[in-house]
Amino acid sequence: MSAAFSAIVLAGKRDGRLDPLAANAGVSHKCLVPVAGKPMLLHVLEALDASPGVARIVVSIDAPEILAPLIRHLGSGRILVERSAPNLVDSVIGAADASAPPFLVTTADNVNLTPASVAEILAAAQGADAAVAFARRERVIAAHPDGQRRFYRFRCGEYSNCNTYVIGSREALKAAEVFRGGGQFAKFPMRIVKAFGLLNLIRFRYGLATLSGAFRGFSRRFGFAIHPVLVTDGALAIDVDNERTLHVAETILSERGSALGEPPQEMRLDRTAHSLGDPLLA
Repeated sequence: MSAAFSAIVLAGKRDGRLDPLAANAGVSHKCLVPVAGKPMLLHVLEALDASPGVARIVVSIDAPEILAPLIRHLGSGRILVERSAPNLVDSVIGAADASAPPFLVTTADNVNLTPASVAEILAAAQGADAAVAFARRERVIAAHPDGQRRFYRFRCGEYSNCNTYVIGSREALKAAEVFRGGGQFAKFPMRIVKAFGLLNLIRFRYGLATLSGAFRGFSRRFGFAIHPVLVTDGALAIDVDNERTLHVAETILSERGSALGEPPQEMRLDRTAHSLGDPLLA
């Protein structure tokens, strides 16, 4: 892998539907929902823009025009907005076509992402064709006791996925195909059968393998090296999926403060603001 990563941020609507959090906040897209006073996507973009290992950032969204004010606010020449496809896999592939490998892929609701976590993941993923970030259960609970309620159980412990991935080459993009059914394997274990095979489902379901052992099996199935990467910061496993995790994320961000500074007054959004009065949508 080269030192210069392209970050891909998935920010489009799932199945074209208005997310309940967006509906409650009166905005058109979940990525614009205010978290700790600013749109959740802005937290992610600021962290990536402050990461030395990231050379360019591609945001994949179904309505690129709505992000123009936010991109202007950041003032970074490294951010490109691409129109997303109707499904996650084709959105990743489309964003990859607009940039260059290696890729760091994450989501717009990953508001606890920090430059330190990005650096940790990129360093640990060196030598892998692909990598998946995980946090140990103990670290997630330490970040917030109600932050995550589902964990993958392995023989070596319990882990949570951090919705952050490294893809080292265009050839390794075929690993993204495992998400064509929607991902969320902890909620829908049968998707693992289609993605990884029955034996891996049995090992996953009954915690028979270690995390590293499971990924050796995944690597054999795909024909290239896929590594798990353990992050130090358990908060990275807590994304904003619902009102509960929104409040958890705001608590974490409030306690930690922002190393990137407060947004200017015009960017500070009230959580109940309607899109008509939302400066990002003006």
